[in-house]
Amino acid sequence: MIDDQVKIHNKFSVELKLGFTTRRKQKRNDFVVNTWIFIPNSLDINPYTYEKKDFYKDLKSNIRLITPVYLLRDIIQDSNSPINLLETALNTVASDPSRTNINKYEYHIKMFVSIVKSAIRNETNHILTNKIDEDKDLLIDTFVSNIRKLTSSYRDLRRIINVPTIETNLLNFYHFGDIFMSNLIEQHAFILLDNLSHTDKRKQSPARNLLIKLIKIERGYKTSKDIPITENQKAKKNRELVYQFNLLKKYAENVLFLTARRKKDGILKEQIFLSLAAGISMVFATAIAFSFQKTYGNFTMPFFVALVVSYMLKDRIKELGRYYFAHKLGKSYFDHKTHIALNNNNIGWSKEAVDFIPEKNTPEEVIRIRNRSPILEADNRNNNEKILLYRKRVRLNRRNLDKCGVYQVTGIHDILRFNVFNFTQKMDNPEVPLYSLGQNNEVIRLKGEKIYYLNLIMQFRFEEQLEYRRYRLVLNRSGIKQVESLHKPDLQAF
Repeated sequence: MIDDQVKIHNKFSVELKLGFTTRRKQKRNDFVVNTWIFIPNSLDINPYTYEKKDFYKDLKSNIRLITPVYLLRDIIQDSNSPINLLETALNTVASDPSRTNINKYEYHIKMFVSIVKSAIRNETNHILTNKIDEDKDLLIDTFVSNIRKLTSSYRDLRRIINVPTIETNLLNFYHFGDIFMSNLIEQHAFILLDNLSHTDKRKQSPARNLLIKLIKIERGYKTSKDIPITENQKAKKNRELVYQFNLLKKYAENVLFLTARRKKDGILKEQIFLSLAAGISMVFATAIAFSFQKTYGNFTMPFFVALVVSYMLKDRIKELGRYYFAHKLGKSYFDHKTHIALNNNNIGWSKEAVDFIPEKNTPEEVIRIRNRSPILEADNRNNNEKILLYRKRVRLNRRNLDKCGVYQVTGIHDILRFNVFNFTQKMDNPEVPLYSLGQNNEVIRLKGEKIYYLNLIMQFRFEEQLEYRRYRLVLNRSGIKQVESLHKPDLQAF
């Protein structure tokens, strides 16, 4: 199965998060993702102005394991729960702080807080998207209750490793997890509280009071441990807090990130094709030379002319052959192949390629989903959209995934961040003057926003499953304004 999530990452970057989930009983799992990017002709993005190397400079990929999924309540309840696995690791390292046990201790701390992060995010999103208003108070009450139990369980474990065998630097690993988890709780509690302020008209609702209490408890706890907290009118201090939080995030989540070794794909086959082209040109030149030598003999003017002409044609035939084999046959290959591994455990590989393609080579289903408006279709006859096709193939080994740790891993996330700054270079000014009439028929000058659209049609293929997704990026010279989801093929959009 392939999951997708497209959102704005920053002012000029869009994030495509692709989840590749494997079948448990299937050793080899193959996934296909094709993305057609429809680019307005006015942006002047074409094979001459935007080469492959430019695309890959704008594209950043992070490959990581899918975080094991737990409900908040299950993190501390089951016998095989993350809190129990962490407690076992802490007891082991306290009794025997060997290198192997230290690595396991750090691994379980990182996995624990990563699982907590994912669970808090999922439950927060569930509350935010809940459509049953009368359930919201209960959902928030359960959320806060589970958070309190979870933090209490984690912080009680400190006594296990607060022993002479554990040095300060090892104890810091535990504290890093504690600070990261506290920051997460405070951040998501504020998100829920802010949402309530817009959706709940009650000024003193039980849910609101619970969230405020949770925030005060976490801030009080951090203050008691000399952990910095956000403060009003302290811009420099808050800036340092953001930096610290990002460091903790990278520290905690690096346990999930995979080693990706990229290399050019199909090098051997490409060299064989190029050698074949050189051989064909040599056969042609040699045949002409032998033919004229037999007819006119050596050291004659016709033979000399024939050698020169055959050399000229040989060079052209060689270049045409190189073009044919490298570009025509090469379209069935990929630009890069990335080997994916964790601690020398090869999980699989990913291949990718990008090319501009004519509309006649674009599948009819993709054009139908693109579904241009009549005015755009009329304009497209003269100023046709450019189509950039980004192809990705992923193969995962289910058995090797099972060797990635004690937690069951279902697959990987490939997080792609695509920077569109190059697409904005030839855009017009983001503001245009507009006019309207006031109540007394006076002229009112308005500011209109000039925008451009990039349409993305994504095709997902796994086993017999075939799905399409349509997204539209709204952007102008100032950056990305919005990412719209337009999956229904009957929706018409520019």
